[in-house]
Amino acid sequence: MISFAALRWLADQNAAFVMLERDGSVLATTGPVRPSDARLRRAQALAFNNGVGLQVAIHLIDRKVAGQESVVRERLRNSLVADGIANFRRSLRSANSLEAVLAIEANAAAAYWSAWSKLPIQYPHKDQVRVPEHWRTFGARMSPLTGSPRLAVNPPNAVLNFCYAILEAEARLAAAELGLDPGLGVLHRDAPNRDSLACDLMEAVRPVVDAFVLDWLNRGPLRRNWFFEEANGNCRLMGEFAAELSNTAISWRKAVAPYAEEAARIFWQARRKSSTPLPTRLTQARRSEAKAGNLVASTPRIPQAKARCPLCGSTVTTGSVYCAKCVPDVNRENMLRQAKLGQIATHSAIAETRRAATQAKQAESLRKWNPSALPKWLDESFYRREILPRLSNFTVKKIRLAIDVSHPYATLIRRGVSIPHPRHWMPLAELTGCRR
Repeated sequence: MISFAALRWLADQNAAFVMLERDGSVLATTGPVRPSDARLRRAQALAFNNGVGLQVAIHLIDRKVAGQESVVRERLRNSLVADGIANFRRSLRSANSLEAVLAIEANAAAAYWSAWSKLPIQYPHKDQVRVPEHWRTFGARMSPLTGSPRLAVNPPNAVLNFCYAILEAEARLAAAELGLDPGLGVLHRDAPNRDSLACDLMEAVRPVVDAFVLDWLNRGPLRRNWFFEEANGNCRLMGEFAAELSNTAISWRKAVAPYAEEAARIFWQARRKSSTPLPTRLTQARRSEAKAGNLVASTPRIPQAKARCPLCGSTVTTGSVYCAKCVPDVNRENMLRQAKLGQIATHSAIAETRRAATQAKQAESLRKWNPSALPKWLDESFYRREILPRLSNFTVKKIRLAIDVSHPYATLIRRGVSIPHPRHWMPLAELTGCRR
């Protein structure tokens, strides 16, 4: 529940309120309440027909296509598709109509999402049996339910849609903060229940969201209980997971701010009468006057994706690869695996050959040993009383070399777990200095 008093408090703090559905659709927003310049909105409304809108559209799509090329080349490692997207971007220079710009954008998007289609999606081992086959890859960006990205049918596309919805809300708030009408766009035509200018501004930032989601997918598996599937196949986000993704809002706000300010500047400068530059309320880049030039090539910081446990998908808060809950299980499995490898190694042909040679050597040494050569005073009682306590002062290596035995057996002798054969007592007595 939210009260009118809470909304009033948000307004006093110059903060906005955004309500999103779990499928990513914007249900309600509140923006800044301050006087705005009607001349700016009039210039915005005229931009669609006087060529200014085309200028804004070209620059926004240029930044979008440039970002898509970067994602494909640097993150998806697909140079062939990246080169194709770069060619589409170069053709924007000769675009002389909005239709041409939209056609170039569509062609670049088709190439861009084709590079995503076979991206594997990881899930924890325990969730594998509960994950449908079409959830295991990114698949097509277009949903079979709508023929558009709306109503995604698998988790990665649902995550993208939700992050885009947060970005759209931030773009709408940015436009309203600057005194623009969020509903009067240049790329997106007028439509009921749509903030077309907000959709325009977010185009340039979409690749930033894509890069975040891609990094996030690569940091660990998706948990099955983060999503649920409706009867028609629509994949939805659970509330707790949606709340976690909502924390990226501040990053998208910073990313879209320069484009909103630049669009406002272009609309404002298109007026015939000269006027003072618009203030940069969002970025504070210009406090006294606006800078001339084209849209800035913003390089916003991509939010850091938190590492997730490969086994259960929980967020990892320590420096370990696995979460604290899964570390004991991983350690136990590693020990069992190493023990199995050790067992295999000790029963190999080479190990058997070495063991036979050692046994033959010890048997020969035993045959050559003369029990009468052992002094009468050097018996087991003397060994336990005098020699054994002093063995702790010597390394296992020295004990092993003194009596020519294996390292594990020398360790047992040093600890007193094993009493060596009497033929070894004299060398150990000489090692420890226990002679009469």
